[in-house]
Amino acid sequence: MTEQHGVTGQHGGARGFAAAARLVAEREVRTFVRAKGFWIGLAVIVVGLFAMSILPTVLGGGATKVAAVGAQAADVLTDSGLEVREVADVAAAEALIRSEEVEAAVVPDTAGESATGVRVVALADPPTDVLAALRTAPPVDLLDPAEVGQGQRQLAIMVFALVFLIVGMSGTAIAQSTVTEKQTRIVEILVSTIPVRALLAGKIAGHSLLTIGQVVVIAVAAPLALRLGGHQELLALVAPALGWFVPFLVLGFVLLASMWAVAGSLVSRQEDLGSSMGLVMILVMGPYFGVMFFSDNATVLTVLSFLPFSSAIAMPVRLFAGDAAVWEPLLALGLLAGTVVLTVLLASRVYSGSLLHTGGKLKLAKAWAREE
Repeated sequence: MTEQHGVTGQHGGARGFAAAARLVAEREVRTFVRAKGFWIGLAVIVVGLFAMSILPTVLGGGATKVAAVGAQAADVLTDSGLEVREVADVAAAEALIRSEEVEAAVVPDTAGESATGVRVVALADPPTDVLAALRTAPPVDLLDPAEVGQGQRQLAIMVFALVFLIVGMSGTAIAQSTVTEKQTRIVEILVSTIPVRALLAGKIAGHSLLTIGQVVVIAVAAPLALRLGGHQELLALVAPALGWFVPFLVLGFVLLASMWAVAGSLVSRQEDLGSSMGLVMILVMGPYFGVMFFSDNATVLTVLSFLPFSSAIAMPVRLFAGDAAVWEPLLALGLLAGTVVLTVLLASRVYSGSLLHTGGKLKLAKAWAREE
């Protein structure tokens, strides 16, 4: 009779894995929804989106620098409010534009198309500040025309990278809750009633739901912020990239969440948590700085768009700029999904081997061996 009861308990445990994980997920969601910090963090993200979109338009960046070739160009630019730099010829003006020392150049019109006798030369997109400052808008020549302007590209990169950084860092809540449960010995009660892996699955699922909720809020707020900032033309351009950004961001968070949980399970006190979070911090901060620093390097950005830990930022940026083929985001998303499955499986073993450990920091090798 006792043996039969034991078998029933095992089957009940297997059948109840999903139910146990769901209970843990609900507990995590309720706990963090009630916390002021969760709402403050979400408010910071939304306010930041509006600030990045609106403040550059409101505050501006000082006098726009422009090169002038010839006396006629200098005369046209008189009292324009622009910072004028006179140069000898068109070649020198184009060199200044390519080096981004000036935004544009006003040069003689040799084609006879301009009523003022001058033309405006710019790099990738028409210089609206320069054209607005001139009494009569002359023809515009672009040295390197782009579908997406440089300012628009930088704004998109900042938004994608910052949202990923904030969402990725929010995973520290998983590590902190794990350590708190160990420090207060609540974890011993939890693992006596539910499987350890169900506890990990519930934590990841609960915080992933919170992340999806944040992403939905961001997806609604971003178009509003762009409209208020006068970037209406960006909406049509950013929509496809934003559609890809959501699944990349959610999978990227699940990947990081499993590692945050392991970081919390390796220590027993909040004071020691910093010693186990280093690798995860690098995996969160690295993609952010990588995309920000190498956004103009097509080769590096292409590599980053296929690496699982950075593809959540780099691939949407390439899609926004129109630099990625149709198959590339599908391949990158598949690589990310495969990495998520593998990482969660490895993390569950380490988590199971270290969750009940007390004392100092437990090494990964020992946590892995304890589960054997």
